[in-house]
Amino acid sequence: MKKLFITGISTDVGKTIASAIITEALEADYWKPIQAGDLNNCDTKKVQRLVSNSKSKFFDNSFALNTPMSPHAAAEIDGLKINLSDISEPKTKNHLVIEGAGGLLVPFNKKQTIFDLIQLDYKVIVVSRHYLGSINHTLLTVNLLKEKGFDVSIIYSGNKHETTEDIIQKMTGVKVIGRIAEEPYFDKNVVKEYANQFKVELEKL
Repeated sequence: MKKLFITGISTDVGKTIASAIITEALEADYWKPIQAGDLNNCDTKKVQRLVSNSKSKFFDNSFALNTPMSPHAAAEIDGLKINLSDISEPKTKNHLVIEGAGGLLVPFNKKQTIFDLIQLDYKVIVVSRHYLGSINHTLLTVNLLKEKGFDVSIIYSGNKHETTEDIIQKMTGVKVIGRIAEEPYFDKNVVKEYANQFKVELEKL
């Protein structure tokens, strides 16, 4: 069974939509270890609303923090300390989609970052969205993962920017699963359409 870790080059680049599409495509289970803020409409609830298959299960966060900020600071506000040893991957016989929080080097305590959540058997999908500085952020993210030996793929989010994507491809050589366009909205039907588009490439991972 596949374990896919979904990270982004920054925050608000489309990780949660990508996670919903991947979960739907593979009829996988979904888990977000650390949620910071928006607990009434958290990412797990968003993904659950967007997935239409009946097989996927949605696991509780290991840490659900009240403030929408870096987990290390949000935990301190809540009077908590996040230790890696307190984050246990849920047991499942299904594929598992794991969504990170922010980018790879977002800290959740004074020594560890989201990167430390990624296990050696995980395949990592980086969600990249074009903005000024996104080439740098994408190369830093992808190259760190490659240097550590991870199997890395990219999903692009938003409108195509050919020169940006060409140079990223030439400098990294990683597989591109597809693109999530600027849609007027995302609902179960839209997510299902993308899931069907991405399914073959995701199954190859």
